[in-house]
Amino acid sequence: MPLQEITARIAKAETAAGRPAGSVKLIAVSKVQPNERVEAVLDQGHRCFGENRVQEAAGKWPEFKERYSDIDLHLIGPLQTNKARQAMELCNAIHSLDRPKLAKTLARLAQEMGSCPDLFIQVNTGEEEQKAGVLPADADAFIADCRELDLPVRGLMCIPPVEEEPSLHFALLAKIAQRNGLEGLSMGMSGDFESAIALGATHVRVGSAIFGERIKSAE
Repeated sequence: MPLQEITARIAKAETAAGRPAGSVKLIAVSKVQPNERVEAVLDQGHRCFGENRVQEAAGKWPEFKERYSDIDLHLIGPLQTNKARQAMELCNAIHSLDRPKLAKTLARLAQEMGSCPDLFIQVNTGEEEQKAGVLPADADAFIADCRELDLPVRGLMCIPPVEEEPSLHFALLAKIAQRNGLEGLSMGMSGDFESAIALGATHVRVGSAIFGERIKSAE
């Protein structure tokens, strides 16, 4: 099965990197996947999933949570401030904290709600104009600002430019995390997660390699 193949490759990459078994969390990216495919992966015992859009997650996961225990849901796509409360109610982790306004909104809601998902700050390692994320030069200051707001920042996330060698971006993200005392590194996808693990990834985001190609009509 594809899921078993991916978990085996992750285990092999952990061993090759001299890392403990189970040190990398597999986020099965279920965005734009029909419920029957998601259910098939749930039935294999996997519980950690990633969604790109709050609206899609809200339409899919409450029912699954009623039927399956211990679901660990991660928001890996952009988050609008007006969807922040809903995201915090649905998700165990948010990987796309990328701007001061969102940080302040999450901090305010965390105070109101008495809890907050684990947070990963998205870093735009390729400095791409069309992509969200804090610029590498601004990352240290933004991390400090989020800590001042008492936000539970667990790590950093990046999506390397498609035309560039991803390992260069993984290494940059790891360097920023290390100097800021952050252990979490959300990096690596279907085509490059082994190199991400070699460079310290704690969370890898794999979709098509598990579920097959996305069905666009499901959007």
